Amino acid sequence: MKSAIAPLPADRKTKSLLNILTIWHVIFSLLGITGLIILWVKSDFAIWLRILATAILTGAAIASAFAVSYIRQRDHRGRVISLVINYLAFVVCFLYGLHILGIFLGIDSLAGTFPKGLPFLLGILIGYLISAIGDRYEDYPARKQIFNNIGRWVMIVFGVLTLYAIGIVPGTLSLLSRFNKPLPIILLICVLLLGFMLWAMWRRPTAEVMSATNAHAEMLDGYLFLSPNLLGFLFFFAGPLILSFYTSFTNWDAFSTRDWIGLDNYAKIFSLSVQPLDYADQPFTEVLDANIYSELTRFTLLGKSIIIGARDKLFWIALRNTVVFSLLAVPLSVIPALFLANLLNSKLPGMKFFRAAYFLPSIAAVVGVALIWQWLYNAAVGYINYAITGFINLLNSIPGLMLVDPQIRWLSDTRTALLAVVIMSAWQWIGLNTVLFLAGLQNIPRELYEAATVDGAGKWHQFWNVTLPLLAPTTFFVITTAIINALQLFEQVYVLIPTEPPGGPNNATISLVLYLYQKGFQRFEQGYASAVAWVLFIAIFAVTLLQYLRQRRGSAYTG
Repeated sequence: MKSAIAPLPADRKTKSLLNILTIWHVIFSLLGITGLIILWVKSDFAIWLRILATAILTGAAIASAFAVSYIRQRDHRGRVISLVINYLAFVVCFLYGLHILGIFLGIDSLAGTFPKGLPFLLGILIGYLISAIGDRYEDYPARKQIFNNIGRWVMIVFGVLTLYAIGIVPGTLSLLSRFNKPLPIILLICVLLLGFMLWAMWRRPTAEVMSATNAHAEMLDGYLFLSPNLLGFLFFFAGPLILSFYTSFTNWDAFSTRDWIGLDNYAKIFSLSVQPLDYADQPFTEVLDANIYSELTRFTLLGKSIIIGARDKLFWIALRNTVVFSLLAVPLSVIPALFLANLLNSKLPGMKFFRAAYFLPSIAAVVGVALIWQWLYNAAVGYINYAITGFINLLNSIPGLMLVDPQIRWLSDTRTALLAVVIMSAWQWIGLNTVLFLAGLQNIPRELYEAATVDGAGKWHQFWNVTLPLLAPTTFFVITTAIINALQLFEQVYVLIPTEPPGGPNNATISLVLYLYQKGFQRFEQGYASAVAWVLFIAIFAVTLLQYLRQRRGSAYTG
């Protein structure tokens, strides 16, 4: 049962504030309607920006109208709506005001001048130490006061010198000079007004008059603390995601206006032409339009030669490489991790050291790891080829054996380049997967293993019938994250195999993410790159959903 804040009659101050809030939201609603009219009559914004602004302004106008109605009825919903509207408007005006005033650029410039203030920061530290010395003289108040005063003044003086050294004075003067234009002043007034409205509605007397419950108050407090994350999600994830979805239906080079082309990008991605061949070596130009299609592959089916052409051959090569990488890297990083976790779950001496040792590659930077593996893969001086050569020489010492040292060119051979990336990635991921499996194993009650031992089950039967079923949620998480990481293959290839263009040799290691990077940021085909990104997003979502449904059907915890 919800406990309500005891409703009290509104005093004169609260009544006045509620009347002001009502008038404010009427004005807010009218401003939203006016903005809509100006947006569609006089503005020349792009269509996507008009649609976005229309949605925002319409929502603000309608919400303000509801707020007016609920406030007049003394309904707590009016309080919630008012707080949300004013808070969002406050954040927008405040951030835009900081942008107009150049605060963000000023903070960025402080990074260059901050080293000048480092010597004076030492003085602040000395002042703090002097004050700390004074705290040792608890039995001598006069002496303690002297040390505290000296320390305080030392910190103040050196603090002022620090601010002066990093250029805070000219920066402040430059900031104040920007108020000679009307826009910063208007934004400042809006921020102050919105702040006042937030205070007026947040006050406890206002909450009591609006019949808010303790549950409502706790909910609002919770959302207030969550609001930075929620706004960050909207601005930095949801917003760009929606924009990229719109961009995927356009032809845009990141500089000019977006030209709407509908599904043409997606049609180009998935356009394939399957044609029969008269003979196996028949030129593809005889059966495919070379102006549209490129030969993707040819094969024999039921004694008939078939060729497949693609409008975007490189996309399908990238898709193939990504799928092959996932099929190899995921098992190689998950299965060994499961057995390592079982081994590390024992109480043998030194297990903590080995747990940390296996986890270290997971926290290492990809660039550093790739540079190390570049050296290991070196065909001439790399330790991997050195070990292979030593092993072959050892086998050749057996009479009758004459094995040839392959001298594998790991990073420059199209047959081994992707395998090299798989090995490096699996090695780096095993540690994290091991720790995750280990955490899952330690949550399994030991009594179950003891009962299985009493029933005569061996280690293998315990692993198969106890460990695996109870480890299903952890296994689902590990496999899902491994698949997502594999489908997002990028930095490993980009750093490990530095070819131009990336993805060499001969596109043997190009992935979908690397391909959309080439399209979007090297060739500036932003619309097409967005379409590729959404294809990848849907693929990741589908794989995750299938894994989730499979885990729900097979989980021991299905309930």
